[in-house]
This record gives sequence, C-alpha cells and structure tokens, in this order.
Amino acid sequence: MTFPPGGSADIVIRALQPVVSETLRQPIVIENRAGAGGNIGIGAVAQAAPDGYTLGVAAAGVLTVNPHLNRAAMAFDPVKDLAPVTMLAEIPFVLVASQQSGIASVADLIAKAKAQPQGLSIGHGGNGTAMHLTSALFNQRAGVGLQLIAYRGTAPAAVDVLAGHIPFAVLDIPASKQLISDGKLKALGVSAAKRVVFLPDVPALAEQGLKEFESVGWFGLVVPAGTPPDIIATLNAAFVKALSDPAAIEKIRLLGAEPSPSSPEGFAKFIQSESAKWGKLIAETGIKAE
Repeated sequence: MTFPPGGSADIVIRALQPVVSETLRQPIVIENRAGAGGNIGIGAVAQAAPDGYTLGVAAAGVLTVNPHLNRAAMAFDPVKDLAPVTMLAEIPFVLVASQQSGIASVADLIAKAKAQPQGLSIGHGGNGTAMHLTSALFNQRAGVGLQLIAYRGTAPAAVDVLAGHIPFAVLDIPASKQLISDGKLKALGVSAAKRVVFLPDVPALAEQGLKEFESVGWFGLVVPAGTPPDIIATLNAAFVKALSDPAAIEKIRLLGAEPSPSSPEGFAKFIQSESAKWGKLIAETGIKAE
C-alpha cells in the first residue's frame, strides 16, 4: 500500500480484503508504505520475489505520471519491473466555481478567461497530482490560461474557493459534494468521460465542448514482473470477484469512487494509454514536480 492509513486507496483495499482473503483462503496483510508519490511502496513491490505473495496498490501517479515528472528519483521502471493484475477503482473530479465568481457554466468560464488572459486562477490538490493534471488539461483543451494554484490537499483548495479567494478549483467529489448540494459551490462539470452517479445532474466536461475530455484518479493492483501468469490470473479472479461484492461496492462508492475491475491485459493497455496522455501533456505544458 503506497498511501497512509485512512486514505482513499487504503479504504478501497480494506473493503476488498475480507472477500479476497476468503476466496484465496489466505490472510491478507496490509502494510502502508507512504512517501515519494508512491515510489517507496511500489519500489518495494518491484524488488520483491515474483511469487504472488507481495502485491502493490498503485495510483495513477506512480505508474503513469512520476516517470515523466521525475524519472531520476525512481529506483524502478513501472513497465519493466511490474506486472498489472487489475484496475480497482476510479475517482472522477469536479470543476467548481465560487458563488462570488458569477460563473454558471463552462462556456461562461471559458469566455471570461479569454477576456481576462492570466487574470483568473484555478486551485488543485498539489503539484503532480491528478487534480493538477486535470486543471492543466482543462487549460489546454479550452484554450485558456488559468493560473494553476497548488494546495496541500483538496480540503485547503475547497476552503479557498468557498471563501472566494480563488474563483475555480478542481476537487474530488467527497470534498465537494455536500458544498455543491448546499448551493455553496457551483459544479460546472465532472472530469469523467460521462456523468457520474454521485453528481447525476452535473454534465461531463466532454459534453460541454471539450471533446473527449477525460481525467480521473485511479488505483490498481500490481505484482513484481516475472510473476507466473497463472498466479496473476488467480489474483485477478479473486479481486474481480471482490469488486462485485455489494458490501465492498457500497464502501467504495461512499468515497466518491467507482469499482473498475479489468483483466490484466486491459489494465496494461490502460496504463500505457494514460502514460502516453500525461507524458504528452507534461512535455507540452512544462509541468514540474515540487
């Protein structure tokens, strides 16, 4: 586990733990090794014996973003040293506006941003995070130059946009859903390819002129490269089964996440496409790690 206890990834894997343990008839021990954007925990997985007993819960950053931001700081190659097992869950984001901004739609935002080049800002949860990349992708696809303001997490960004200190922010849904429901923040669009069950009345950015816009946070399961295919298949079947368990689904959706099981091959293709997308954006926009 590459995140501290209590975080989204930790809650997801603990929701799956009982079902997987019962299916495999093996105890599942969860060890949290946070730090360095996931590099520490997944680095330990990459160096472990490929016997199916060491698994890693990896987020988008360590597999598809970190290699483009700071490859020198990584002691492993995500492609060569790891084998994908399955996607676990996706977490879409929401673009919000403060009520003080007077902005009611993405079209309004784009028009105002083009009328005031470099005059508006958008907050996000920290440099190199999926919310940072979502903000940069919005700028690129919308053809605007919103100033990207990094915060140390979603909560501080939500506080500042709520107070009107910044007009816009890209937030995760758990941090913003109640504020949106209470009318304290205006939800302009979700970053998933289509509308999400958590905010069914909020259109996707892709519906609003930003063709094929898609940016989500996600978690997946990996093992050391060289793990035998039959072991990977067994692990995949156990976790896919757990991701269909009603109790696990309920816990995952309470996070604003959606269970997203896949085949090992499907997960590998997804990682490849995400790495290509974010690598291109990072190169074109000059995004830097902290």
